[in-house]
Order: sequence, then structure tokens, then C-alpha cells
Amino acid sequence: MLEAPASALGLELVGAPVRVQEELEPAFSTIEKEHADAVMVAIDSIFLSDPGRVAALAARGRLPAIYGARAHATAGGLMSYGPDPREGFRLAATYVDKILKGAKPADLPVQHPVKFELVVNLKTAAALGLTIPPAILARADEVIE
Repeated sequence: MLEAPASALGLELVGAPVRVQEELEPAFSTIEKEHADAVMVAIDSIFLSDPGRVAALAARGRLPAIYGARAHATAGGLMSYGPDPREGFRLAATYVDKILKGAKPADLPVQHPVKFELVVNLKTAAALGLTIPPAILARADEVIE
């Protein structure tokens, strides 16, 4: 899924799948051994169960990382871009309301997130020796200083 866009940008992907918590450290070790320039961490319960640990593993390898969930950026990750969790809770509440009023769940439409947020952690950027461009900071929904 990411291979075509990466190839178009002249990037080489290093895969390090994680299916259980015990695979986190070996995955980051593989990424470090491959001399990756950066990491992208998807939204997944494995990564969300301990966002501080995931951010620390990226920091250990001095790897700039972008995460799909804001919890990682607030736990020390470099940045996150993903669905606004508050919007997800609001959408869930509308589903609950409709179901409690008699709607059949199977009849309700599937709704995808429409509001996304960018969170940038400047403390982590400084620790990695990175300067975040002003244009990115201007677009960020939250900047952690």
C-alpha cells in the first residue's frame, strides 16, 4: 500500500511488523540496524497500549517518528497526524443515541473520520537536533513546547 508512493519519492521502506507487545523492541532494533532515517507508526492497539514506550524506543534509536495517534506525540514522540479522537467519541455518541432510539445498527451508515489533527512536539525535535519548518508549525493543531 505504501510501496508505490515511497518509490515515487525515491524512498526505500523497511518493514518491521509488530503483532504482539514482545515484538516492539525487536522491530525497533531491526529499523535501527537498517539505518532507517525515520519511522511511521500506525494507529493500532499494540502501539496505543503504551505510547510512552513506543516513543522511547524511537528516541533510543534517535529516529524521527510520526504517529497516527496524538497520544504518542504527547508521550514524547516527534509528531502525530491522525483522526481527532474527540470527533470519534462524538460520532460514537451519535450512533449510541440512534440505537437507543430504535435504529438497527446494520442500517446505520459507516462513517469515516473527517477531522484530522497534527501535533508537533518541539521538545522531542530539539532532542533529535531537528528544526521543524515554520509552515508545519503554522498548520499544527497543537505544538508542545
